[in-house]
Amino acid sequence: MLIPSIDLMGGKVVQLVQGEKKALEFDDLQYWIDRFLSYPMVQLIDLDAAMGKGENTALIEHICQHLPVQVGGGIRTVEAASKMLQAGAKKVIIGSALLKDGAVNLEMAQAFAHYAAPARLLFAVDSRGGKVSIKGWKEGTSLTPEDLMRQTGEYCSGYLYTHIDTEGTMTGFPLEVVPRLKAATTRKLIVAGGIRSMEEVEELDRLGADSVVGMAVYTGALKA
Repeated sequence: MLIPSIDLMGGKVVQLVQGEKKALEFDDLQYWIDRFLSYPMVQLIDLDAAMGKGENTALIEHICQHLPVQVGGGIRTVEAASKMLQAGAKKVIIGSALLKDGAVNLEMAQAFAHYAAPARLLFAVDSRGGKVSIKGWKEGTSLTPEDLMRQTGEYCSGYLYTHIDTEGTMTGFPLEVVPRLKAATTRKLIVAGGIRSMEEVEELDRLGADSVVGMAVYTGALKA
């Protein structure tokens, strides 16, 4: 399944390369809402909140009224998750809050699951150089994606794996990563990072992973 992504920064729809360099920016949010109406799920990320530089809550609430969304970016407390679910998000994406002092924070994973139920939770696994990155991809850890997934599976419905090394580059997602990730969990697997064609989306589907696509959709390389 293809899941289009809406990334928000400064009240606008943007696309970044590897989470840093802004490559595209759009003012017409309603155009993209209308464009994605037929999709069973759309990913919505508040980049400002993820980077600790503000938030786009009002826009998120507006989008939730029109699209089925899984929302992430800066959701580091149960209260923040509650706010997004009350705004209408189908699921919330939890990332940095799952780690503390470089290790998996099982107490926090349990707290989210206790409040929201695992069915409403996706855990983000953001990987650079084979290790998990947190805090808007600015801080590295020694933890592997597989380590994080093996330890937290009972507390979520699935994982959003982002390959930071190829994110926003449209150079292709490293397909060889998928079997390793699938071996680490029985939960749903969603992947992102460099996906550039519908053929690639279909191949990932055959491997058992849904695809989040941003740059290829916004540039028109992939007709979605």
